[in-house]
Amino acid sequence: MANNEIRFDRRQRDDRGVLEIVLHIDGTPLTELIDRFEMDAGMQPAGDAYGGLIPEFFRFGPMEDHFHGRSTNAMGPKTPLLGCECGEWGCWPLMARITVTPELVTWDSFEQPYRKTRDYTGFGPFQFDCHQYDDALRVLSAVIGSDADDARV
Repeated sequence: MANNEIRFDRRQRDDRGVLEIVLHIDGTPLTELIDRFEMDAGMQPAGDAYGGLIPEFFRFGPMEDHFHGRSTNAMGPKTPLLGCECGEWGCWPLMARITVTPELVTWDSFEQPYRKTRDYTGFGPFQFDCHQYDDALRVLSAVIGSDADDARV
């Protein structure tokens, strides 16, 4: 399977005045990918339901730990990748299993925990080169720690 490319974008949410992290896979926001999948599958509600993660609203811990699936013990075995469009991840999260090997980071077993009957087996898996993934995470962590108003990671 070909590797995907990950990018973590940081942006200010004008409606809430907070930092939001939006994930991009192969240049497309994960929010768009999941919206398209859910709408094509006839899921309701669907479309514009998800937003990025807002670290200020929840203590995810270090981004490296979170996006390696190590910060979610209190949330179960899966990791929230997206939150609700309202800004709260617990309201309407997209969860996935994150598996890390020396070569690859894999996201699979996606779920919307509040709609257990939804079938996401056709969504993903996404596999990232471990070095590219970790480089993107290091940039994200550096940008989150900076005072820049708006940066693209």
